[in-house]
Amino acid sequence: MALKVGIVGLRGIGSNHAECHSKDPLSNLVAVCDVVKERADAEAQKHNVRAYYSLADMLKHEPDLDIVDVTTGGFENGSWHYEPAMQAMEAGKHTLVEKPLSNDVGEARQMVAKAAEKNVYLGCNLNHYFTPPAETAKQYMDNGQIGELVYCLHKMGFSAGEETYSPTTSSRFKGFPYAHLKAFLSHPFSVMRHFCGDVTHVQAFVNRPGFRRRAEDVMLSTVSIHVRFANDSVGYLLSQRGDAAYGLGGWWSLEVAGTKGTFCIENCIEKVTFWPAAKPAEPVVTSSGLTDFGLTFPRRIHAFLEDVGNGVPKESLRANGRDALAALEYTWAVMESYEQGGALVRPHPLPPLHGDPATLLE
Repeated sequence: MALKVGIVGLRGIGSNHAECHSKDPLSNLVAVCDVVKERADAEAQKHNVRAYYSLADMLKHEPDLDIVDVTTGGFENGSWHYEPAMQAMEAGKHTLVEKPLSNDVGEARQMVAKAAEKNVYLGCNLNHYFTPPAETAKQYMDNGQIGELVYCLHKMGFSAGEETYSPTTSSRFKGFPYAHLKAFLSHPFSVMRHFCGDVTHVQAFVNRPGFRRRAEDVMLSTVSIHVRFANDSVGYLLSQRGDAAYGLGGWWSLEVAGTKGTFCIENCIEKVTFWPAAKPAEPVVTSSGLTDFGLTFPRRIHAFLEDVGNGVPKESLRANGRDALAALEYTWAVMESYEQGGALVRPHPLPPLHGDPATLLE
């Protein structure tokens, strides 16, 4: 049976989510909400659903909602996530939140705690590994074809340069030095953790080029991060926001290497190459046939609907709140390392996994 969904926040991302829900057989989009009446009315008319102008009203008049999809934005793309998510979970609704979970790690910790308290699903739109190449790469790992992990190299950001730069006028980013880190690092950190596990140590060097300084742009836009994983493998993440043009692999590349083989995903959804350690000159290239990054949104949303509908254990929810919190803890460790001149930092520990005695396997 399709799950009843209400969406709160109807700018570009919210409209995207509404389109995904309207086409997904597992979703029954029944309501949309935005504090700007015109946006809510337009989206409601487009999808033939009811419009609301406050989440409180939507929750009051739609008591049968199964899911609230929070697609609000705010400063650093996340300052308006906490309040509606907490309100939805307090009402007992399963909740999907756009990334980052919040632009404040303290709020994110409270959100994860609230989901546990109310026994509801909390998911985050960490959509970058809901792709055919990522599934193929994970299969290589599960089949033992990668072996013991050795290193992970990830490059993700925005390809541009000085000649195409113009200072931001967006109130969401202007004047916020950590805006790129808070708004964006959840994606690459979540991908690295998906394949390589928890991060135990972080060291970061963060900067911005001269053309940003001359424009009095305070955004710290280039970040170089060295990490150590709990399994003792090491990793490196480079993310930059239009400071330079990316080379090989385009705007998105992930290389994970082990003692038996190495894979590299290029441009998130496009292809994965596998090099067996015994025959590195004979790589296996698997193309998805897809080039549209936008296809990651319906795939990720469908996975959330699927998990909730199947009643998976809360800790088994794909891209769950705890996963999103992990990415923010690593982001805060990056900022702490930068502020300490590149010091080695241990990320704040994640909340323990308790498990549900009704579902926990022996």
